[in-house]
Amino acid sequence: MQLEGKVINFLGDSITEGVGVADPANIFPARIQAQYGLRRANNYGISGTRIARKRVPSENPSFDQDFCSRVGDMDPAADAVVVLGGTNDYGHGDAPIGTPADRTKDTFWGACHELMRLLIERYPGKPIVFCTPLHRLNEELPDPGNRSGSNANLREYIEIIRETARYYSLPVLDLHAACGIQPSVPVIRELLIPDGLHPNDAGHARLADCIANFLRYQV
Repeated sequence: MQLEGKVINFLGDSITEGVGVADPANIFPARIQAQYGLRRANNYGISGTRIARKRVPSENPSFDQDFCSRVGDMDPAADAVVVLGGTNDYGHGDAPIGTPADRTKDTFWGACHELMRLLIERYPGKPIVFCTPLHRLNEELPDPGNRSGSNANLREYIEIIRETARYYSLPVLDLHAACGIQPSVPVIRELLIPDGLHPNDAGHARLADCIANFLRYQV
């Protein structure tokens, strides 16, 4: 995909919003715009949000703006969409995992189906890329607090994203597998992701290059 002159919508959570970044110009959508000549990078990242709908309302209502509910607010004329989410579903969501047959946003499986279907209908024929969640500390443990009623770890959420995208034949950028950000390695945590969850300015530079090169050469 040629990036120069294009408009791309970036849908996500606190990582896309830029929590942990000192200079807003370094948030990965802004870096991609500046470095690769986008006409506009629309940042639709909202901290604390999840792909699936939460059963019990959060203390902060903004956290409950699930990804599906925000598709209709995004620029309909964008040339492509990049989605990065799922870590909050694992970290503090309470929606059940569900099954591959689910088609509502009340389970994680169902929400992935609903989100992908909504995006395909809103952006027919345009590139829609899903990114897997980044590594985070303690990701091998079951859902923190077991709020979802499952014993799933982060990798299981990742596999659901991958399998649902495969069903709709959508490209997946596996950031978990191949972006070089692993906070369990002390030197990497210090350089790229100090709090174990949110990349810093240098981490966003890494994300920007990974995402831009995937769009340029794989989409």
